[in-house]
Amino acid sequence: MASSLFFLIFLIVTSVGNAHNITDILEGFPEYSDYNSFLTQTKVADEINSRTTITVLVLSNGQMSTLSSKHPLSVVKNALALHVLLDYYDGNKLHHISNGTTLTTTLYQTTGNAPGNLGFVNITDLKGGKVGFGSAAPGSGLDSTYTKSVKQVPYNISVLEISSPIIAPGILTAPPPSGDVNITGLLEKAGCKTFAGLILSSGVLKVYQTAAEKGLTLFAPNDEAFKAPKLPDIKKLSQAELVSLLQYHALGSYTPIGSLKTTKAPVSTLATSGAGKYDVSVTSAGDSVTIDTGVDSSRIASTVVDSTPLCIFTVDKVLLPTELFGKAPSPAPGLAPETSPSPAPEADSPSPEADSPVSEAPTPSTDSPASGPSADSESNTTDKSGGATTGINISKALVMVFASLAVSVVLS
Repeated sequence: MASSLFFLIFLIVTSVGNAHNITDILEGFPEYSDYNSFLTQTKVADEINSRTTITVLVLSNGQMSTLSSKHPLSVVKNALALHVLLDYYDGNKLHHISNGTTLTTTLYQTTGNAPGNLGFVNITDLKGGKVGFGSAAPGSGLDSTYTKSVKQVPYNISVLEISSPIIAPGILTAPPPSGDVNITGLLEKAGCKTFAGLILSSGVLKVYQTAAEKGLTLFAPNDEAFKAPKLPDIKKLSQAELVSLLQYHALGSYTPIGSLKTTKAPVSTLATSGAGKYDVSVTSAGDSVTIDTGVDSSRIASTVVDSTPLCIFTVDKVLLPTELFGKAPSPAPGLAPETSPSPAPEADSPSPEADSPVSEAPTPSTDSPASGPSADSESNTTDKSGGATTGINISKALVMVFASLAVSVVLS
């Protein structure tokens, strides 16, 4: 029992210690306020907060302005994602890279928007104590250098300032405006022809297109979902009910996968007309995200498009709202054993049976930038944002107090 308790305490302390919030961390640094604002607007902050063992390369307000002033939010999001490394780097590790150079995966590589190896970043330890950053694309130079350390939660999240944006070829090319996106074409290509036909014939497509101008997240059932044997006959729905069903498959906001992972409360849909009406709940486990309707649950299978302010996912089941199909039936209670009145041994009646239910990276370029701050200029300003982790430290303290009490009980 004691060993099990120690293991449980270890898990609790570890989970509390891993919590971080990039927005809270950067709030203590006004020189990164623009960068912080765009992390929130693009929802990249949610993706950062849902991950561990991560490094965020931040830009000063001046450098962020050069990146954001001429480009739409969808382009800024891709650029920011390229500045989030899916590994932990602090100042010491940067200066002790094996063989002096490495390629590391970024958040941009995981979006599906990065062709080839454009989602990788080249990090090279240069002469004179400088560290250069650049795109891993062939022919790219090291146009940015490490400036200073900002904040670290060891081996969980590291925030480092770099001198200028890392630009991968084509990353600043803007996609077509969301209003010009062919939603039905994307759905058909993604294997959602039945759903595409329904939104077109019902007129709901126009509702989607209007919503997409400000923010739209679409959960599109694939064609196999409409062939499920237990799916209610949708043809029996009235026109108004069909419209509600199709609107139930969309959120009136841009909510990418990282934001869904951090969602706790029920979420309203385009079909919502009152409190608690036509909403969904979201749960996640690792990279798996599930949408629960109260009737059934459906797993997000793939991302069709993620370009601010439009996000389209495929799901493996049709979302069935309780308002149209009722709540899922509660499990039947187990049968009580029958008692024979005779003195013969009693026999329990049998219980009812339940229904069975990354691409290869290119060789790094080691071209040295013309100039850049030396390692001597590195300054650690972790004390400046101490307040960002106050809540975490209090939680840790409370957990340790309860852990100590539990251990005392076991050992007494």
